[in-house]
This record gives sequence, structure tokens and C-alpha cells, in this order.
Amino acid sequence: MKMSRADRSLLSDWSFTIDRGLLTALLSLIAIGVVLSFAASPAVAIKKGLPTFYFVERHVVFAALGAILMLGLSLLSPIGVRRLSAGLLILALAGMGLVLFSGTEINGAQRWLNFGGYSIQPSEFAKPAFIVVMAWLFAEAARRSDMPALPLALLLWAAFAGLLVAQPDVGQTVLVSTTAGLLYLLAGLPLIGAAILVAIGGGGFWLAYMNFGHVQSRLEKFFSAAPFENYQVGRAMQSFSEGGLFGRGPGEGTIKSVLPDAHTDYIFAVIGEEYGVIACVALLMVFAFIVIRSLKRAADEPNAADRLAVQGLALLLGLQSLINMGVNIGLLPPKGMTLPFISAGGSSMLALAITAGMLMALTRRRPDPTRLKKPKMVAIDEPQFGSPNPST
Repeated sequence: MKMSRADRSLLSDWSFTIDRGLLTALLSLIAIGVVLSFAASPAVAIKKGLPTFYFVERHVVFAALGAILMLGLSLLSPIGVRRLSAGLLILALAGMGLVLFSGTEINGAQRWLNFGGYSIQPSEFAKPAFIVVMAWLFAEAARRSDMPALPLALLLWAAFAGLLVAQPDVGQTVLVSTTAGLLYLLAGLPLIGAAILVAIGGGGFWLAYMNFGHVQSRLEKFFSAAPFENYQVGRAMQSFSEGGLFGRGPGEGTIKSVLPDAHTDYIFAVIGEEYGVIACVALLMVFAFIVIRSLKRAADEPNAADRLAVQGLALLLGLQSLINMGVNIGLLPPKGMTLPFISAGGSSMLALAITAGMLMALTRRRPDPTRLKKPKMVAIDEPQFGSPNPST
């Protein structure tokens, strides 16, 4: 179907304003994730006593839903993105509160709600909404001194972080707090406030280390003289050396048969073993392209709230990717975080689709409103009927 610029329909406007490079990269990630699910998921399903393609089928379904959701949200206007974020954040925070009382506990963490046989993780949906709302509050705090935007932002930040720690989910707390802290700096707010936030974050991390056994154990093993003491991390690191530059070949890897989270937290190690380091670098470059492209588009955005929202969503996506990859190659302690669009997981896939949809909506080409202002009308004196002609 061929579209004309004279056609002002919603779909036509979207096709001419969407960032095609960003759209292609995000759809490519979703497609790559589907292909890789055939490599990593069957072995895990068999080990858990499930049908061979159980996780593959789930991944395909959620990938398709995620792609539709992402494209649908990319049609929104900036104000539509903010309204959606506000509503979604309220619902997600309410769900996180409900999780503490009636949530399902898995591996010592209480983060999921069950609905009709399906589990949902409210904190995943809260992340993109939280970032967009924080971007607006920080922009307002920098623009207006008469509005208590900064206290509201800090209160919201504390509430979200507190609910995450209560689950407990220290890894996600670090992710969203780091992203929010970077947004604070990008908004141009006072540096003394940033120093206070860093001190509070450091104190919170120390309390987590002292009160959560799994945090203490992971950090101590990570900083010990024998990094391979942690079997999962050691085996993931070993898979890269076994895969070499070009990998052992699709389906020839062994890590997926020995690690319980090979299809989620450690799928990057599966890629390294079966497809090689070159494939891992290529995947890293796709994530880097998305982040850099988004930040470049944000630099041209005149509206501070929209600019900060694009920067925050791009940083959220990029930092989550780096954390997952860093864990897989032994640069970071285990955090239980998925690789965006590649790892299996229903809540994660749909929440990341919301993140990407908002990102594409905010990076669409829009005219600078200052250039659309009409010039002032200047009155021109014209000779009245019957008045003498000055030329005669």
C-alpha cells in the first residue's frame, strides 16, 4: 500500500514520522529472540518435565503480542504516553502492594500474582511508567519553583524502591534507581541533591547486604579469590571459551542442559556457546544502536519532559542489557535480570514492548512548535476611497 504525504490519517502520519532505524532494530531483536528460543528453551522444558516446545510456544505467543503492543503504543502522542504512564504506574504499584500479601513465592522471592493460571509481575510494568513520570516531574522541578515536583518525585522514588526491596528484588532496585539518578543529573537539578541521593543509595545497598542472605552470598562469591565457586556464573563464563569466535553450532551447546535459567538469565551464554563471540558482539551492537539512536533523537527534542523520557527509557533498556551481559561474562554478580526481548518471560516481554512502544512514540519526528507560530499581522495603511492620490 502506497501512502501520500497529503493523506493525514493516523497510519499515514505514523509511517512518515516513525524512526525507521529504531523500528527495524527493535523488531529485529524480537525476531532474534524467537529464533534463539528454539536453541535454549527445549532442553530446559525437558529437564522440568514439560513438553519439549513449551517455552518456545510461550515465547512466540508473547513475542507476537509484544510486537503488536509496541506498534500500537508507537501511535501515541507525547501527552498520551504520559497519561498512559500515570495510569499504568498507579495500577502497577497497587499490584506490587498486593503481591506482598497474596503473591506467589518462587526461589525465595515474592514478585508474582496469579490470574487464571497465568502469572504476572507488576514491577516489570511499573519500570517504564515510573521513568516517564519521573522525567516529567524532574522537568517540572527544573522549570518551575512554585510546584513541589521534586519532593513528589523523591517520594515516588522511595515508594517504588521500597516495594521492590520488600519483594525482595535488589537487582531491579539498583536498575531503576540508577536510571532515575541519571535522569536527575540530565535534568540539570542541583548537584548537592545528587550527592545526597548517592549517599542514600549507598546506605540502602549496605542495608541490603547486611539483611538479605542471598545478596551477601552473591557478593562474597563474586569478590572471592575463586570466582568459579558460583557454579552458574563459572559455567556461563566457560561457555564463551568453548564457543570461540563462531560457536559450536546451533543445538550443539551444553550449558542449556545444566543451568536451570539458560532460557532467561543466562541466554547470552547460550548464544556465546552455540553462535560464538562474534554473534554476541553483533547483538551488543544492536542494543548499542537502539540506545545511541534514541539519545541522538532526544538531543533534538525541545520539550524537556519528552527529552528526559526518551533518555530515561533508552538508559533503562541499555542498562538492563548491560547488566544481563555483565553477569553472563562474570563482570557483575548474579542479579536475575532478563536480556531484553531475547530471554523468555511473559511479563518481561510485554513490559519491554511497552518500553519500546513509548520510546518510538516519543522519538517520532514532530515539528518544532516555535517554528509553527504565525507571524504577527502588521497593519498596512491603504488610501481610502476618494482620498487625494499623493502621486498627482
